[in-house]
Amino acid sequence: MSRIGKMPITVPAGVEVKNDNNCVTVKGPKGELTRQFSNELGIAVDGGVITVTRPGDDKRHRSLHGLTRTLIANMVEGVTNGFSKTLEIEGVGYRAAKSGNKVTLNLGFSHPVIIEETDAIKLDVPQPNRIVVSGIDKQAVGQFAAEVREKRPPEPYKGKGIRYAGERIIRKEGKAGKGKK
Repeated sequence: MSRIGKMPITVPAGVEVKNDNNCVTVKGPKGELTRQFSNELGIAVDGGVITVTRPGDDKRHRSLHGLTRTLIANMVEGVTNGFSKTLEIEGVGYRAAKSGNKVTLNLGFSHPVIIEETDAIKLDVPQPNRIVVSGIDKQAVGQFAAEVREKRPPEPYKGKGIRYAGERIIRKEGKAGKGKK
């Protein structure tokens, strides 16, 4: 039995969960999320508890069991607290500035890179070298943060670029042994 899949999900106060033919809708103070799950699994909403059950013990059902439970738990967490990822910009002259719903990044290119907020994703620039990506959908926040990081990924020699907060960049040594033969 899946250790993660069999754990019940407690629904906090102020969150409403509906299950219509395995199309789960979670509505909370931060917004509303809807997702369609496999019809092979059983999703039961009883009062303040959501449980996910599987019909059999074959490989497909076992793999979907824990995944479905985690996705529903992330939906509940997203509409109550939300998710965020922090990106750090490192490099001489590299910085970010927010104006309206656009963030302008100076990343050493000949032109500034402009990123726009979407309805689901909000951007915040508390410092010129820090960007906070936040929203209620965990997958969308992670994808947007990855796309921002992709604009200038950290390079291994000096570590310049955009990285996740707390990310460790493995550094390479430069041209060592120059002049020796």
